[in-house]
Amino acid sequence: MLLSTDIWVAALIRRVELGGGYAVVVRKGDARAGSVLVKVMNRSDRTFRLYGEATRGDGERVWMRPALSDQETDLDRYIERAIRIDPDIWVVEVEDKDGRHFLTEPVEEG
Repeated sequence: MLLSTDIWVAALIRRVELGGGYAVVVRKGDARAGSVLVKVMNRSDRTFRLYGEATRGDGERVWMRPALSDQETDLDRYIERAIRIDPDIWVVEVEDKDGRHFLTEPVEEG
């Protein structure tokens, strides 16, 4: 059984805080089943990464980089397009001195 999105996001934010980073929900989507985008800022070099949920063919939940740019403006444009397509989407921004994403599920850096 998967957690509802609001509980999953709260757990992510807590992991970030416990790890010494900072996280904030910049857009709330559907509390029960909204998908999530996680934008990560590496404070040491001021680069960004974006992670989005995906499901493999075997049903496993993974995270992928839907936009490979490390520029914030490019990632923000991607997020705007994603919101137009899916108005239930959540957006969480994470800042960390080492650029960690704090995701516990598998991450495919692509």
